Amino acid sequence: MADRAFPIISVSDLPATQRFYERLGFRKTFQFPPDGEPGFVTMERDGSSIGIGAGGGPDEAAFRYWVYVDDVEETFEQLCASGAPVVSPPADQEWGERFAAVRDPAGNLVYVASESA
Repeated sequence: MADRAFPIISVSDLPATQRFYERLGFRKTFQFPPDGEPGFVTMERDGSSIGIGAGGGPDEAAFRYWVYVDDVEETFEQLCASGAPVVSPPADQEWGERFAAVRDPAGNLVYVASESA
């Protein structure tokens, strides 16, 4: 697995952060410990992976994550309805993509994007 890399973030609320990424189409593929409340999970989506560890604070969890989705508006609305703080609403970009930005439960900046129509 030397050719594989993924971000690992430390968060104060692992279950809420896991649910957030599930709304973006990620699924849990690994949990430690294997039974009971996880201290770490790996989540995957179409060849992309993210590791999420319990116990971190806001300073430890700072990163940016770019996620391509089929429908930016629909995904953005789902995330907003679930309480995700809005950073910027969906907008077309000059390079041919459309994206919106929200924050996950740990305060990390997450971009949801697709090709412009």
